Amino acid sequence: MKYMLCKTAAAAALASVAAYFGILAAPVCILLLVMLVDYITGLTKAYLAADLSSRTGIHGILKKLSYMAMVVVGAVIDYLLETALQTAGVDLQLKMFFGMMVSVWLIINELISILENLTAIGVPGFPALTRLLSRLRQAVSTAVDESDNKKEA
Repeated sequence: MKYMLCKTAAAAALASVAAYFGILAAPVCILLLVMLVDYITGLTKAYLAADLSSRTGIHGILKKLSYMAMVVVGAVIDYLLETALQTAGVDLQLKMFFGMMVSVWLIINELISILENLTAIGVPGFPALTRLLSRLRQAVSTAVDESDNKKEA
């Protein structure tokens, strides 16, 4: 009975998050997952290098919380732009554009960091995968820069 209650509570919580965040729910969940994996691989790397420090660990946690603050800022910008445009009578179908761009950027950075940690741990790496992620990060940056240039024009 307790197991069923826990499953129901977890499903309700995830459904609430999905309803609240809409299209941004999946990238935020993925971001949380890759941040956790990055933190664990970072701890493993530090442990194996005999460089484990609680101060560095807390710094990493605060950095990850700051990432989530960046996603919130992107989502707030999206909300403000959408509200302002609707008030002006313009119906622009860009749902959570900035929040999504920030999330994708951070997911890619976290994946690159995971690969770097795994390489430092001694896991055989895939240089092609690291190059692909770097290109994706560059593509996201280029898309954001082009978007900024169009808005300024």
